[in-house]
Amino acid sequence: MNIQTDRTTVSHQPSSPCGKRSPWTWVPSLYFAEGLPYVAVMTISIILYKQLGLSNAEITFYTSWLYLPWVIKPLWSPFIDLIRTKRWWIVSMELLIGAAFGGVAFTIPTSFWLQGSLFFFWVMAFASATHDIAADGFYMLGLDQHNQAWFVGIRSTFYRLSTIFGQGVLVMIAGNLQVLYRNSISFSWSLMFYGVTGLFIALWLWHSYVLPRPRQDAPRHDVTASTIWVEFVHTIRSFFDKPQVVAGILFMLFYRMPEGLLAKVSSLFLIDAAHSGGLGLSPQEYGFVQGTVGVIGLTLGGILGGMAAGKDGLQKWLWPMVCAITLPDAVYIYLSYALPSSLWIINLCVFVEQFGYGFGFTAYMLYLIYYSQGEYKTSHYALCTAFMALSMMIPGLFAGALQEVIGYRMFFIIVLVCCFVTFWVTWFLKVDPDFGKKHPDEEDEEI
Repeated sequence: MNIQTDRTTVSHQPSSPCGKRSPWTWVPSLYFAEGLPYVAVMTISIILYKQLGLSNAEITFYTSWLYLPWVIKPLWSPFIDLIRTKRWWIVSMELLIGAAFGGVAFTIPTSFWLQGSLFFFWVMAFASATHDIAADGFYMLGLDQHNQAWFVGIRSTFYRLSTIFGQGVLVMIAGNLQVLYRNSISFSWSLMFYGVTGLFIALWLWHSYVLPRPRQDAPRHDVTASTIWVEFVHTIRSFFDKPQVVAGILFMLFYRMPEGLLAKVSSLFLIDAAHSGGLGLSPQEYGFVQGTVGVIGLTLGGILGGMAAGKDGLQKWLWPMVCAITLPDAVYIYLSYALPSSLWIINLCVFVEQFGYGFGFTAYMLYLIYYSQGEYKTSHYALCTAFMALSMMIPGLFAGALQEVIGYRMFFIIVLVCCFVTFWVTWFLKVDPDFGKKHPDEEDEEI
């Protein structure tokens, strides 16, 4: 959807359409709250389970299933409008996420730590996916069109900051607590999660007070569950009737196949002991390398990719982006053979790989937008994101087991070989040469 903006009206302190709350009071904190549970479920859980003694096969299998709520999110997202308001869903899910963090903290020191923590991570994942639906919808209702465009960069920035905070700062805190409490791993992680519980309770209280109450944010009484279901079935059919359906779905599922294999195993490689073929980073070192330097590289790559595609269009940059998302994976082959002790070298390698991934991922996201064009574009985009989550979930289920059988070195070689799949599925795409370019008559438009 194109949002028209008038640049002559831009001010440095936009106001809410409700006239009561400045967006600065709730947009940054809302998207910080959106990103943190996702990072906890997808990344922090890996480090936690590795330190608690699970095998790589168990870790990748259990944590990959946590993608499922984002895979099936389009199934229940249309029904949220029928029950309560989006504001109600936001504050309720934040309270539930806070309770899930508390549940993880409580169960870690117990004898049933695996079953208990996985249960609460599942609760957190479903609550987080629901929070995503409500928050993105509320953003459209709580801001006028001008402010929606003005704050799009702010929301992205604070989502990234939540990634750095979760994957970097929180992991480093857990590591420092282990030093303070004489390497008591379970107790240290439990304390850290209790701290995040308090943070989410604070976010819940803050948003309960500060979120505006747009008049449009009301349950839809003019539709029923049956009419929504009929419309959803029609949306599904139209999604699979698109001209490039086979090539498009193959691209959505396999473009990130190497990353689907690499994502979780690369984190395990960084913290695994040297006698197991890993680099043996401490939680503090991991938090800085992957959670800070890596995220900065990812963000910068994404920004540069967006600028490049916005200037020349997706088609011109498609193949450079394919190379960027695949070839830098070779740094892990080097790391697995050289096993450097220099943090500078490790940081550089991780930065290069994550920068390339951020740059190359731009092509993927732009193609999802391209494929979703036409009638039902919002619903079709939601279905595309379900395929996006599935593309990470499926390879992750067996990545750890494969690594345990063949070792880190051969695993990273196989990841690089799988990059040919990315080139193969991209070969069949047909993209409008003008898609993504900014035309002169769109100078005052934002997407």
